Amino acid sequence: MSFHHHDVVGARMTRHRMRELRFDKQTTKDVSELVRMHLRFHTYKQGWTDAAVRRYVRDAGHLYEKLNALTRADVTTGNPKRAARIQRRVDELEERVERLREQEELEAMRPPIDGNRIMSHLGIRPGPVVGEAWNHLLELRLDRGAMSEAEALAALDVWWAERQAREDGAEVDAATDDGA
Repeated sequence: MSFHHHDVVGARMTRHRMRELRFDKQTTKDVSELVRMHLRFHTYKQGWTDAAVRRYVRDAGHLYEKLNALTRADVTTGNPKRAARIQRRVDELEERVERLREQEELEAMRPPIDGNRIMSHLGIRPGPVVGEAWNHLLELRLDRGAMSEAEALAALDVWWAERQAREDGAEVDAATDDGA
């Protein structure tokens, strides 16, 4: 029997029980995160883009190998053909991750520019907007793969222009509301 969101509920239960058993904070956090993420692999059979594979690796972080080992161990079906299919899919995912790692240094999952470069390029001061810009570039990195500094700056310009247009539109709407 199974129930919806058992991964999230299981992670919460794991955290609670491990605290009661006085496990250290890092071990508790890691095991809870493994429980939370343990079902994610099963959508791989529907086909993942390279971006989805990158996100899986990024989200698993230092737990990537343990998450795959847990996925393998979590195959409880009594159907040998189904069990073998799942194990092959884990093998395929691991091979695909290795190919992506070789192609684009998957561990260096960062945009080619940092917060200082974002601030100097956009002429802005430190603050939450720098993080928004960096996160936008990170999402592009995950979706598109590696990009050059020039490509990142061009994408940043597009993002900034769209953001400014949204803000200008919001100011016009607020002014119209105030004047009504």
